[in-house]
Amino acid sequence: MNYPNFLKKNSNIGITAPSAGIEDNLTFDMSLDCFKNNGWNIYETENVRVPKDVSSSPKERAKQFLELEKDDKIDAIICATGGDFLTDMLPYIDLDSINNKWVMGYSDPTNLLYLITTSKDIATIYGSNAGSFDSKKLFKSQEVALEFLKGNLSTQESYEYYETNRDGRVDGNYNLETKVKWKTINGPVDIKGRIIGGCIDCLKYLPGTKYDYTKDFIDRYKDDKIIWYFDVFSLTAEDFYLTLFQLKEAGWFKNIGGVIVGRVLFPNNYTSMTYEKALKEIFEDIPIIMDADIGHVAPKMTIINGSIVEVKANAGKGSITTYLE
Repeated sequence: MNYPNFLKKNSNIGITAPSAGIEDNLTFDMSLDCFKNNGWNIYETENVRVPKDVSSSPKERAKQFLELEKDDKIDAIICATGGDFLTDMLPYIDLDSINNKWVMGYSDPTNLLYLITTSKDIATIYGSNAGSFDSKKLFKSQEVALEFLKGNLSTQESYEYYETNRDGRVDGNYNLETKVKWKTINGPVDIKGRIIGGCIDCLKYLPGTKYDYTKDFIDRYKDDKIIWYFDVFSLTAEDFYLTLFQLKEAGWFKNIGGVIVGRVLFPNNYTSMTYEKALKEIFEDIPIIMDADIGHVAPKMTIINGSIVEVKANAGKGSITTYLE
């Protein structure tokens, strides 16, 4: 696995909008101040401040992203925000133009990060977008995300409370009021392996396309157990089950070592199917963690796609330690 250089003072960050554009310049600028306060310089592509569901055409989004990839002065690329339509720019991504520099994002940027890591063996960072730091006082998970960009890869421990009411936020700060409890389905978890994943609402579109390098990735790292992490945005329990079934049939879960699923942002079901039952049906006796601090429900951990991780969970608590081998 290729790990790009971490950021130092005066490093240059390129920000682009591979999905939606930014609608609130004020809060976005507040987020960018966090990067500037760390001594990093910001370069935005033209589509960042376009307040639309899609910042520009698929071809233009790919073009602006690749311009940052080709620019030697850019040390890392961070996606501006999420959205719904990133996948349609993948036909215009020239993999030969992808260089060994960090690409960071979460939610809809999933398939861009996933493609880079599984096809090019270049690690990517999942957990935050450029607009994810718009709090007047940063929470620990936000500070950890910035530290990861510097290469300070501390063990991430499960948090005490999580957010169930975004509308209750004050001054943009997290509204943490519900006790965190990591749920282990098949007993205590203590596993080590190579981690890959992202927002499963996005990943489900890859099987059967030429952008799916999953089986090749698994074969290249056959000496490592694969640890999957899934951020569930709004899939119903039924859709979650059927998506996992599809991924399993597509060969994604060969040599699996464990599964981590974050808290579902918009949980729903219309039959007797549940998210826990879906995991039990698909993975049977594989180590499984549910309701982890990963994904859309704050606070959220930072994951380096392609890295080796050690994951532990027991009695409602857990941790993820990242290693760059």
